[in-house]
Amino acid sequence: MNIKKTILGLCCLWVATVAADAQQLRKEVFDMLDLKRPGLEQVKSACERQQWDSAAVALLDYYRHRTGVVQPDIDLNHLKISEKEQKWADDALEHTFFVHYGYQPSYNYGKDINWEYWPVQDNELRWQLHRHKWFTPMGKAYRLSGDEKYAKEWVYQYMDWIKKNPLVPVTKEEFEQGSAGEVRATNENARFAWRPLEVSNRLQDQTRQFLLFVVSPAFTPEFLTEFLVNYHRHAAFILKNYSDQGNHLLFEAQRMVYAGAFFPEFKEAKTWRESGIGILNREIKKQVYADGGQYELDPHYHLAAINIFCQALRMADANGFRSELPTEYVETIKKMIEFYANICFPDYTNPCFSDAKLGERTAEVNNYKAWLKLFPDCEWIRWYATEGREGAPLSYWSHGALASGFFTFRTGWDMGANVMVVKAGPKGEWHCQPDNGTFELWFNGRNLFPDSGSYVYAGDEEVMKLRNWFRRTKSHNTLTLDGKTLETTQSVTKLWQPEGDVQTLVTENPSYQGLKHRRTVFFVDGTYYVIVDEAVGEATGTVNLNYHLCEGTVNVDAKHNSLTTAYEGASNVKLQCFPERKGTMSEEEGWRSTAYRHRVPRTSVAFNVEKKNADPIRYITVIYPVKDTAAYPQLKAKFKNKTFDEKGVTVEVSVNGKKRLLKAEIN
Repeated sequence: MNIKKTILGLCCLWVATVAADAQQLRKEVFDMLDLKRPGLEQVKSACERQQWDSAAVALLDYYRHRTGVVQPDIDLNHLKISEKEQKWADDALEHTFFVHYGYQPSYNYGKDINWEYWPVQDNELRWQLHRHKWFTPMGKAYRLSGDEKYAKEWVYQYMDWIKKNPLVPVTKEEFEQGSAGEVRATNENARFAWRPLEVSNRLQDQTRQFLLFVVSPAFTPEFLTEFLVNYHRHAAFILKNYSDQGNHLLFEAQRMVYAGAFFPEFKEAKTWRESGIGILNREIKKQVYADGGQYELDPHYHLAAINIFCQALRMADANGFRSELPTEYVETIKKMIEFYANICFPDYTNPCFSDAKLGERTAEVNNYKAWLKLFPDCEWIRWYATEGREGAPLSYWSHGALASGFFTFRTGWDMGANVMVVKAGPKGEWHCQPDNGTFELWFNGRNLFPDSGSYVYAGDEEVMKLRNWFRRTKSHNTLTLDGKTLETTQSVTKLWQPEGDVQTLVTENPSYQGLKHRRTVFFVDGTYYVIVDEAVGEATGTVNLNYHLCEGTVNVDAKHNSLTTAYEGASNVKLQCFPERKGTMSEEEGWRSTAYRHRVPRTSVAFNVEKKNADPIRYITVIYPVKDTAAYPQLKAKFKNKTFDEKGVTVEVSVNGKKRLLKAEIN
């Protein structure tokens, strides 16, 4: 063990020596700073005498003792490091870098770090390498242990990255559009290292790393000038290369607010801050519907947008420019939180619609705790933040966000509730999948019909094949023609009636050329669901009604178009489909993804009816959740109106011989 420590110590000494040799005093930094600011008098005096070494020493002393600037995301007096973060920090000493949760164990990038190493042709793996996620854990490990090996290695890696990832001079015209509207350099390496989203990520995280490492002897005056010149390069780059739209633009704007607030010494700091705030004030009106839904129509990115807007607000509060974010901005954030609360399940998890990942209870509770600090008088946020110990939940149960197209049937906020969330809205942005009409159903502690998720984002042909499988319409709880992905995703709400013994939703989507899909959902007595699907138009082919259950034992009865689950615990379901015309029931390949590159198999079925002419194809599906599998009811259902009617639909459903007439009347 002692020999190992000696070798490690010698390696750290070698690294520090190399890092020191690579550093130069960048006197151009003094032209970037407003030396008239209070506290910079000695720096200004040394610069006037052209004593650059003395100026750098004075500047470092200024930053080590600076007050009046707050980074609200880190508290040096109450610093903690998790076991996971400690591992990232220790692994990084040997250049094994944590880059992405989807790729574990982490890859080693070599003694002579290869920043272009791309072991799997997934764009996210290459992009996220340049976010340097292990840098902040190294800083925590340094501060808590006092061991200089972390600081020395961080300085080395920081300088090595600058050396090997130069910003190639390019004009706006020399960039190409990428996903979510971001611009990216056509130069192969710069396309990853200098994508605006990654640049902005470093802008934000380096404010924390600066605080963690600035007290180290390895953080020399020369390194300070290197750091500040590089940081200025990042902010100046974003200012001219913002993404065109979407969550990327929000991230970049919020991080420019951070840059301008944390380094007010830069002459351009005010411009950076005002630029970011201006974009956020504009985009919160553009990207957020009146009902509080973010226009990507993805629960994961909706949550990200909330936290982006909140982070800018916290930075403004901490540093005295809250007035630059108007009351309307703050009220919209609250509306977004209410939207999110309405589409989530009692265990705080969100539906995995579009590219969403499954949330985790502790992290979600922490979100509410953070939001409560911004809205301390909001009793329903307090209720979520305290897990029901204080405050009171929202005063209603079922909820419709008609502009965004998210509808929730709900019997309560407790774990035993019956909750269905339906997604049927307008065309979303990049992260939105063609899944109009899909739903998730929670009952008594289990999500019985989870959506497919996304699995991966973008990359080579093999990666895209995986993405497209999860993204395709057939992989969602909705209707398709010949198993093809929807050509049009522009659902219109025809009826939303969230009160009474029978709650009703009717939506229509012009799914394919020559075929529209109308879905009617009845929530009956707070107990079971009746879904009526009608495929109308001149198109011909096989109309498929697709359903996907959670993993576990499912008994499929193709003869009766029925399936029943046999899960452990008191949450099971019977589904039976009653097509108007004779068809077939087929078992399909089934998967769901809850996290990047994580998937589990499940039972998936399709009910298929041939459409040979302009006559509509219609299905009735009864979904009946039960606590006890011995309580599965006998089900029957039939249409009462003989054909498709633009004004609505009437069906008769029988549960254990008890008939119920269900009618949706469209005005």
